[in-house]
Amino acid sequence: MGKIISFANQKGGVGKTTSAVNIAASLGLLDKKILMIDLDPQGNTTSGVGVQKKGLKTTIREILLAPMLGVGKSPYEIAKQAIIKTDFNNLSVIPSTISLAGAEFDLFSIENSEYILKEALTPLKDEYDYIIIDCPPSLGMLTVNALAASDGVIIPMQCEFYALEGLSQLVITISRIKQKYNKALTVTGILLTMYNGRLLLTSQVVAELKKHYYEKLFSTAISRGVRLSEAPSFGMPVYYHDPNSKGSREYLEVAKELVERI
Repeated sequence: MGKIISFANQKGGVGKTTSAVNIAASLGLLDKKILMIDLDPQGNTTSGVGVQKKGLKTTIREILLAPMLGVGKSPYEIAKQAIIKTDFNNLSVIPSTISLAGAEFDLFSIENSEYILKEALTPLKDEYDYIIIDCPPSLGMLTVNALAASDGVIIPMQCEFYALEGLSQLVITISRIKQKYNKALTVTGILLTMYNGRLLLTSQVVAELKKHYYEKLFSTAISRGVRLSEAPSFGMPVYYHDPNSKGSREYLEVAKELVERI
């Protein structure tokens, strides 16, 4: 049975979507069958794997609002319809569009709405090795749905002190969701992004992280890189844009470590 992993951080611009897309693609290169869930209304994961958002009829929104839309299908049945195979090895995606933004408010009117995504994805765990969820940069109902469905959480974060404060808040939130909605939820790992080892601040933040979260830190950090920044504009993970780039190698190492962890 496969594992469901959410990529979550309430702070935007930390490389969350970049990490979700590239780790998913790297796992595909390791012969793992991967399903990505774009749970962010911005839809950057969808476009990041080359899927055109215009004209999409079945997205993550229709899955989450299945009980309210009265379509006579379960969230799982709609999820099966929504899956799109990408051009990349072993990688499929359930897309998102900006219409998802309004769904967060609609979820409050649905009974037990925290578990809709879990209902949709649990049967799919038999069909995929990993289901990767890219959460929005907030801790609202969409993220609660993701964490209620997940086996683990990966937290991408930058090497800055504000990020340390945000990490503490996020860990507390994850703990609360674990108590209330998902007893099996764990923090799978903390991934350092936009890493620059030459900066003193980076060394200080890493030292602080090792003090409190040593076992959770991935051994490979993700450096800033031109190829990594360019890849989304081509609608592809960095490995397919430039397999010899530093970002490609780093994300492949993280993917290998993830396989060992879960």
